[in-house]
Amino acid sequence: MNAFDPTPPAWTTAATHARYFHCPSCQASCLEAQQVWINRRAPVITEQYQRKWQEFYECQCGQAWWAWSSDRPPSDLHPQQPPE
Repeated sequence: MNAFDPTPPAWTTAATHARYFHCPSCQASCLEAQQVWINRRAPVITEQYQRKWQEFYECQCGQAWWAWSSDRPPSDLHPQQPPE
C-alpha cells in the first residue's frame, strides 16, 4: 500500500473523523497504524492560504479514522522553527 496512491483504498470509506490526532476507538497514535493513505488529490486551502490534506489511518484495533494534516501534533524528530 502506497500512502500517496491517487486511488483511495477500500478501508477509507468507513473512516471516522478523529477530533484528536489518534484513534477514536483505542487512542493509539498514528505511528501505530497498520496502513496510511493521504488524500492529496483534494487539498483544502485555509484562510492563511496554506494547504491541508486528509490523512487516513487504519488502526491495529480495526478502526479506520482520518484527521487533517494541520491537526498533526509537532514531531520530536523535526526541530520546530519559531514563526517569523
